[in-house]
Amino acid sequence: MIEFLYHVDVSLFYFINHTLSNGLFDMVMPAITTVKHYYPLYALLFIVLLWKGGSRGRWCALFLVIAVAISDPVNSRLLKEEAGRERPCRELKDVNLLVNCGGGKSFPSSHAVNNFAGLIVFAWFFRRWGWIWLLMAISISFSRVYVGVHYPSDVLGGAVVGMILGGFVLFVGNKARFKYFRSKDETG
Repeated sequence: MIEFLYHVDVSLFYFINHTLSNGLFDMVMPAITTVKHYYPLYALLFIVLLWKGGSRGRWCALFLVIAVAISDPVNSRLLKEEAGRERPCRELKDVNLLVNCGGGKSFPSSHAVNNFAGLIVFAWFFRRWGWIWLLMAISISFSRVYVGVHYPSDVLGGAVVGMILGGFVLFVGNKARFKYFRSKDETG
């Protein structure tokens, strides 16, 4: 069964990395997959949440910081090391590698973990705008496979782990928030 799943994963990888390959994606996907390109967007979002978001925006900003502060090291230092899976750009032949292969392990994708953890937190506070973060998380995750540094199961696993960690932050954070920080006007 594991051999079959690995075969499906590799087949999907080559479909995304080779069959879907085209000039436009070859230019766009390396930009989408590069985290530092999102720093100005994240900073702007953080400023807007703090400045215009009211109490809900400030709590969302705090929970986002906590979610990434937890999800990134848990994934990079614990889960990836425990899984020990090599990246496809090191393991497979004929990978259409569009960015540096990276120094870490492959499963689960930290890009996916962090963005899906952020999605869960952001969508909890701002459901109406959650679809924007969802599109961003899916695009970033897809780009990781397209550029040749992750298998599809790495980003799928990363999405699941990220949603679980984001949910955990919300659960614990909201318990503390409502127990210790609820104002009189929120209690009715």
